[in-house]
Amino acid sequence: MNILVIGGAGYIGSHMCRRLKSAGHNAVVYDNLSTGHKDSVNDFSFVEGCLGDREKLKHTFERYEIEAVMHFAAHIEVGESVLNPSKYYNNNLCRVVNLLDQMIESKVKYFIFSSTAAVYGNNPDNSPLNETTPCMPINPYGRSKLMVENLLSDYNKAYGLNYTVFRYFNASGADDAGDIGENHNPETHLIPLILKVATGERESIKIFGTDYDTPDGTCIRDYIHVNDIADGHILGLQRMVKDNISDTFNLGNGKGYSVKEIINTAEALSGIKISHNESDRRDGDPAILIADSKKAKDILGWKPIYNLEKIIQTAWQWEKQFNI
Repeated sequence: MNILVIGGAGYIGSHMCRRLKSAGHNAVVYDNLSTGHKDSVNDFSFVEGCLGDREKLKHTFERYEIEAVMHFAAHIEVGESVLNPSKYYNNNLCRVVNLLDQMIESKVKYFIFSSTAAVYGNNPDNSPLNETTPCMPINPYGRSKLMVENLLSDYNKAYGLNYTVFRYFNASGADDAGDIGENHNPETHLIPLILKVATGERESIKIFGTDYDTPDGTCIRDYIHVNDIADGHILGLQRMVKDNISDTFNLGNGKGYSVKEIINTAEALSGIKISHNESDRRDGDPAILIADSKKAKDILGWKPIYNLEKIIQTAWQWEKQFNI
């Protein structure tokens, strides 16, 4: 299939393109390069554009005979979403509506949306979280994603647009080849920040909150390798096309690790002490987010193959090539 990968030059999008190619699909990258890196997708057709540009979208759909769309172009930083909700609702919601409207006009009816565990909010009594857990997001980032999930149901009923939503947890790791990985500027994700201390690029990291109701007082998260996420998307696309059905799935390893446990694992794998400082909690951070991915395993046949050690090993391979 000819698949338009929105945000395809970004972290998850670039890995997605490689997995699509390996699966025999033709990935076309659509990215405004606000956070993406064109050199990550040199082997793919590339369109530099914004989702607000309907004419460019229309031309792209026509030129490349697009048959399905995958969306990875959201703003994703929880803290920033609290400080600047307008940025998040405009990009994560309004521009997605523009994209969906162009899909309908272009008669493209398969859409895969990368959502987030943040739609569940702070649900410690329901951990691990499954797809029936009530969605109660506690920050604009999570709310913007849930709004898109809701409108997808409306578009499905009104226009016949089929969708598959993937709520994944902490995307992490890097491609096994070591030539693409997590490369945000500025970087805010835990594993790469820790590893940047190991390479000497940073002096230390901050632990935001040590008084949560967890065994060591730090937040607990479920980390899932980026390639496992991409493989789930391919399986979801296959089912959606085959059965003409829309659905929502969690993608996670089903095991949570605290911030301090991640630091300890990175120290063991790198052999380098990670300097860290304790700080106050960030607004909008729930204490625990762990996935129940049984539905994806049972229905899609999806199975994550990277454990935490392998996740950090691939991320370490990517990070150290620049600084060691």
